[in-house]
Amino acid sequence: MKTVLVSAPYMLPEMTRFRQVLQAFNLDIITPVVNERLSEEELLVHAGMFDGAICGDDRYTRRVIEACTPRLRVISKWGTGIDSIDQAAAQELGVMVGNTPNAFTVPVSESVIGYMLAFSRQLPWLDTAIKAGDWEKFVGKTLAESTLGVIGVGNVGKAVIRRARAFGMKLLGNDIIEIEPDFLLEYGVEMTDLADLMARSDFISINCTLNPTSYHLVNAETLALCQPGAVLINTARGPVVDEPALVAALQNGTIGGAALDVFEVEPLPAASPLRGMDQVMLAPHNSNSSPLFWERVHWNTIKNLLIGMEIDPEPLSVLRTQYSA
Repeated sequence: MKTVLVSAPYMLPEMTRFRQVLQAFNLDIITPVVNERLSEEELLVHAGMFDGAICGDDRYTRRVIEACTPRLRVISKWGTGIDSIDQAAAQELGVMVGNTPNAFTVPVSESVIGYMLAFSRQLPWLDTAIKAGDWEKFVGKTLAESTLGVIGVGNVGKAVIRRARAFGMKLLGNDIIEIEPDFLLEYGVEMTDLADLMARSDFISINCTLNPTSYHLVNAETLALCQPGAVLINTARGPVVDEPALVAALQNGTIGGAALDVFEVEPLPAASPLRGMDQVMLAPHNSNSSPLFWERVHWNTIKNLLIGMEIDPEPLSVLRTQYSA
């Protein structure tokens, strides 16, 4: 019997039904205790004990993959981002890496719009003031008065742009690849370099993947270019932003605020200065929140697992009808 290590945090609460689905394919299941993600050492405890993995942002380093092979055949990532998996090592060792492209485009893009509306209309701060007994009328503005700069014009970046255009925002984009001219023309997007985008944007939305070219892409040098009232929004990956540099920029007023769903270290350490900043909105890597889209990813992740283990996934269509939420 083949064995699967299931450690994806969003799937583990659903294992009552998905255990039955996996067992229908004669698979044994290991479900470790997971606090956000499994570290390299936590994964090594199970090395050589499983043939396939359903994971979240677990640290599948070269060391882990080498220790898990030759038995390990597939790592099926729950979600889109696979930056926590050493893809070169997986390819060298014959381990398939699967994911769900475009998995959370809608909920993530809506989170970005939500953050911009909150800052533009000053909603959280008005609420806090009223509850504290104050009756101060804060100055808000409309999104139509603002410029949005999108770093990474992929699936999520495009979705953010489509929604922002509906509010009448001026739109800037930045990417290392050429973006389809038809899209840029239809939505009125001006592609520009990073320095220009940082200098001209009221809101800066990070929507790129994490890779060697984007690590600390937003740092002290690029933050110094921002307008004093600019707001940085990161719903992509924490290490795209040099966090100490961001903290310094917020403390000295180089930028006006930040909305952060992701961090360099997750969970965010209790001692992080970000926790005490009134001009910062924080969330626990939660912008993908949507039961509708979670369900789609659950089933596609299982499908990728089966394909990587060379098991016919055709019966999934029947099981999905039976075990869908």
